[in-house]
Amino acid sequence: MKLSEYFENTKGKGVLATCDASGNVNAAVYARPHFMDEDTAALIMAERLSHENLKKNPHAVYLFMENSGEFMGKRLYLTMLGEEKNTELIDTLRRRKHYIPHDEYYNENKYLVTFRVDKVLPLIGSGD
Repeated sequence: MKLSEYFENTKGKGVLATCDASGNVNAAVYARPHFMDEDTAALIMAERLSHENLKKNPHAVYLFMENSGEFMGKRLYLTMLGEEKNTELIDTLRRRKHYIPHDEYYNENKYLVTFRVDKVLPLIGSGD
């Protein structure tokens, strides 16, 4: 199954792990990635620590755990390619059109950050 199909059709929870130039790690909950093509994923990001870390270190890991009740999911090893700030494409891609957790989030800048998918592994194991 293509990654784009998997993430469009599989419900679950995701965590994006990033680190700054000194190696200080951050992990944050993120929605499922959007796929521009099979090798390019995108996440909608606010101006928070994960976004700041990517400016200093373009490498990240997205861990996705399916809602299956078992330890199923994927780990995506990513390299940041670029970003767009406050574009209409962000509103087009947003899955939850009416979800506004609080005014601060609604009013702050949003970035569509694109990543090259370098490697895909299952949630558990080496994939061999």
